[in-house]
Amino acid sequence: MKKLALALLALAFVACTNTKNDNEQQNINPKTEPAMEQKTNDVAGRVNFGGKQAVITPLPAIMIATYDENQNPDVMMAAWGGQCGPHHICFNLSPHKTTDNLKLKHAFTASFASVDNIEESDYFGIVSAKNVPDKVAKVGFTVTPSPNVDAPIINEYPLTLECRVIEITQTMLNETRVVGEVVNMSADERVLTDGKVDLMKLKPVVFNSAALTYHVVGDSVARAWGSGKKFQ
Repeated sequence: MKKLALALLALAFVACTNTKNDNEQQNINPKTEPAMEQKTNDVAGRVNFGGKQAVITPLPAIMIATYDENQNPDVMMAAWGGQCGPHHICFNLSPHKTTDNLKLKHAFTASFASVDNIEESDYFGIVSAKNVPDKVAKVGFTVTPSPNVDAPIINEYPLTLECRVIEITQTMLNETRVVGEVVNMSADERVLTDGKVDLMKLKPVVFNSAALTYHVVGDSVARAWGSGKKFQ
């Protein structure tokens, strides 16, 4: 079940504000300048956008919950992440309250925005806990402390991964890259079928960065490691 939950991170889910704070940004060495800043050549027969409007799909909607130094819960929506190993997830964050909390607690929980909670989840991506420290309670959500890591479980999210931080790296773009190890997964029975997470019941959403909209994960269209066997 744990692998299935982690697979959700690679399949879908929502959005994240990437607002910078007032910290001075690091200078980028021209030799390692991001590709989107470099001159590119057009691909013939296609509309070319360069690298600044890259659309990567699906973008996950990972709801990252942490505690601050006073055990106040915080949740933010993050898109720049996914599964990076059998029991590991990773994501990049710009300076946020969540970033500070991760460095302090080395723990978090990860849940997923869905059709049933998209307005609350979007709010968590809009508002910073630095400005609204009680934003979790403001939307009417409740918290249970994780029994495994120093992080909150948001009760209104029916699927939650409890994670310990095993690596934090500061990138040259002044972003913090976090790798977390899943130590436990818990799910509400209402999103299970035959003891397995059922996406049709969970109704997770993905972020469309081209249109700035959310879309629900839909029907199964093929069998993984099966539908391509006809070419063997």
